[in-house]
Amino acid sequence: MKTLCLRLVWYKDEEGRKYKFITNNWEITDEEVALAYKNRWLIETTFKSLKQNFQLTYFYSDTENGIKTQVWCTLIAFLLLQVIQTKSESKKAFSTIAALLRMHLISHLDLTWVVTEGRRAYPKRMKSRNKSPSAAQLSLF
Repeated sequence: MKTLCLRLVWYKDEEGRKYKFITNNWEITDEEVALAYKNRWLIETTFKSLKQNFQLTYFYSDTENGIKTQVWCTLIAFLLLQVIQTKSESKKAFSTIAALLRMHLISHLDLTWVVTEGRRAYPKRMKSRNKSPSAAQLSLF
């Protein structure tokens, strides 16, 4: 019979919050254990956000390479949306921006304008030139 030896780690962060972690790794410091759990939590919240905003609940392939490709494509889309959100300095929620861009992606609208000024419906007419698609966006096609 194999015995499992566990270690209880107590950690207090800069803000005074106290945490308890259980690990079987006896070779790393308490701070490294806390950092590992913190990084794991960031990964969990990132994938939760991906699943909520990009419908990453179903894989289109049964192969490892197919699943990796789908996850990488989703991560790239996630990062591109974060860049658009940051550049537009929008106060809208990420899920709102994702929904707006998903609806307007095939239109010839400037994506930054869609995030800052756009609504869920297409505008009837663009009144000024600065609302037309940017050259950088059109060069993607």
